[in-house]
This record gives sequence, C-alpha cells and structure tokens, in this order.
Amino acid sequence: MSNTFGKKLTLTTFGSSHGEAVGGVVDGFPRGIAIDFDKVRRETARRKTGVLPFSSQRNEDDEAVFISGIECGVSTGFPIAFFIKNTNARSGDYDKIREVFRPSHSDFTYHKKYGITDFAGGMRASGRETVSWVVAGSLAKQALEEQGIEIASYVRQIGTVVDKAVYRQADIRRIEHNPLPTPDSNVADKMLEELEAAQRDGDSLGGVVCCVVSGVPAGRVGNPIFDKLSSRLAAAMLTIPSAKGFDYGDGFELAAMRGSEANDIFTNRGGFVRTATNHSGGIQGGISNGEDITFRVAFKPVPSIGRPQQTVDIHGAERTIEIRGRHDVCIVPRVLPVVEALAALVVLDMMQC
Repeated sequence: MSNTFGKKLTLTTFGSSHGEAVGGVVDGFPRGIAIDFDKVRRETARRKTGVLPFSSQRNEDDEAVFISGIECGVSTGFPIAFFIKNTNARSGDYDKIREVFRPSHSDFTYHKKYGITDFAGGMRASGRETVSWVVAGSLAKQALEEQGIEIASYVRQIGTVVDKAVYRQADIRRIEHNPLPTPDSNVADKMLEELEAAQRDGDSLGGVVCCVVSGVPAGRVGNPIFDKLSSRLAAAMLTIPSAKGFDYGDGFELAAMRGSEANDIFTNRGGFVRTATNHSGGIQGGISNGEDITFRVAFKPVPSIGRPQQTVDIHGAERTIEIRGRHDVCIVPRVLPVVEALAALVVLDMMQC
C-alpha cells in the first residue's frame, strides 16, 4: 500500500525514472467534473525539466495519456488511469557509479531493504515519480475550483535568500512575470545570483516553498485526533523527494511568541465568525476554520553534485565519486506544482470523509 495515496480519493502510481513509463490510477474521483486537459498540460509544464538553466536538462514531453475514467472530457466516476512515457532517459550516465552509494540518496537504504544494486535514476525514489502526482493533482484542483477552492504557491527561500514578506503581503499573481516564481522581483534576482554561484561551484541549494489554500469553509475539512488536516498535509508534503521540514501558519515562529501575540482573536465580520489574524494557518483542532490554509515546506540541497565526494560501494570498498549527468542545482522552483497537487489531493480526499 506504500504506492497508494489517500483514503476515499486514492492515487496509486507505477513506473520508475528509467523505465518505459510512469503513471497512475485515480480512484474515487467525483463524477461529472469537466476536465480541461490544457490545464493538466500547464501543470506538468511547470514541473518540467530542461526549462531553466539550473534545472536538469533531461527533456521529456510529459504528455499524459488518459486511458479510462474520462469520456467526452467529463469524469465518469470510474477509475481514471493514465501514463506518461519516458522518452529521454540516459542510464549510461550512471555506468561509472553503479553499485556505489551516492551520499544522501536512497541507494543504501534501498539496497538494504530490497537488495537492489543498480541505482540508475534513483528508481522509485526519483523525482520523476512526481509527474504522476502533478497529473492527478491537476484533476483534483479542477474539482476543487468548482467549489470555489483555489491553491497557489511561491518560492519563499533559496539558499540564504529569503522573501520575508508574509503571504498576505505577497502578490502571488506576479510570480509569472519574475525570473523565478517568487512575488518580489528584487528577491528573485538575488535568488538567481545564488543559484548561478552554486552552479559555478558544482554545488546545489535547497529552499522553502509557501503554499496557500483559499476558500475552504470552516468545519468542512479535517477530523480530530488521528486524521487532522494539518497531519495529513504534513505527511503528504514530506513524501516529496528532498522535503525535510513542514510547518503551517506561523509554525516554528510561534515558539518565540507569547500567547497574547500568537492567539487568533475571533471577530464578527459581516455576520460571519472570522479571525483577526491567521497565526494558526487556517487550521484549529486539525479542522479548517475558514481562513486561508497556509503552510511551508523546506527542501534540502539536491544531493547529486559535481564535486568529488567520499563514499563506499556495495562491497564496502571506499570510493571517490563525481556525479555527472543531468541534475538540478535546486529543485525548489520546479516543485511548486508538486506541492499544490498533493495539497489538492489531500483536501479533495478529506472533503469526501
């Protein structure tokens, strides 16, 4: 069951980075949703490699082929099956490091658990897996849009460069016009400089993504104790390769506040109970409170770097490796649609519980 995501709405994925294809089956998707395939293409294009100079130059079409569950552009309520062909895999890039444990990769743990000795492409741990999530998440986003729920994200940090504006001050609509998907063009320029420096050094960078889910009604999503919206979102986000941290609302910053600063005061706004602030990130008691649901995801630096690194192989022999091939300097700009896709799948799934 580790290949299946969700409870009422499920996504089961298959394939690997260097196999013939990747894909998935979405079960429990609502019937009668008009599917805009151009929106699906736009979402996969946001995740696509080979677009930015600091992203992997692997060039895949990422065209999803749907083979069931959608007729005449409308969901039938039956399982939606799709696949995406791998057309640009180059396993030969890994010839010199076969049977070698790459630092901070899944090679060692996969070897211990499954006995695998050929680590080309990262197998099921590869970021290539996430294209299936984006396809399924795009469908979920379209179903949520019919209920007035929208999801958007932006890059909050790359390396040491941070966009310090709180999300309500950030005009997320501007990210399309900036060199990187962050609201402040000046911050975007500084992020680019940091990326270029890391690329020159044969190194990599991590960063932080901020995501906002708006339009979820109070009391509509989330359950007490072991099925909280916050815990489901955290589990989903930490599934993303290289994800290392999650918080929602003001998150870890709340630890430095007093209760008088951190509490969200309730007000009567036009006959509706609202909060004056949103330190809670739209979730209280694990249930949506009607405010924007906000969370952040931290990503480690890409572990595949061009610098020499010490390691060992499956026989215990010490090795020095320099990882060649096509790898991102930083995955953060490409991971936005992945974050949004998983958020959409979680919210749509929980709305059916």
